[in-house]
Amino acid sequence: MYRIRIDSRRCQGHARCLAFLPETVDFDDEGYAHVSRAKSLRVEMTDALRQAVANCPERAFQVTEE
Repeated sequence: MYRIRIDSRRCQGHARCLAFLPETVDFDDEGYAHVSRAKSLRVEMTDALRQAVANCPERAFQVTEE
């Protein structure tokens, strides 16, 4: 299982992650991505997660193995 988070200092609001993980990624009022706390606890590595990480131009996605 993996834990995912988005580094708010790096996110520039491109929303590419939303295209791959619409059920996991939300955006705040200023247009920056964040991961729901419940969704960031434990997830499986899926193709969609790999694509979201690979397509983030700011490399704001962080995935750590638990």
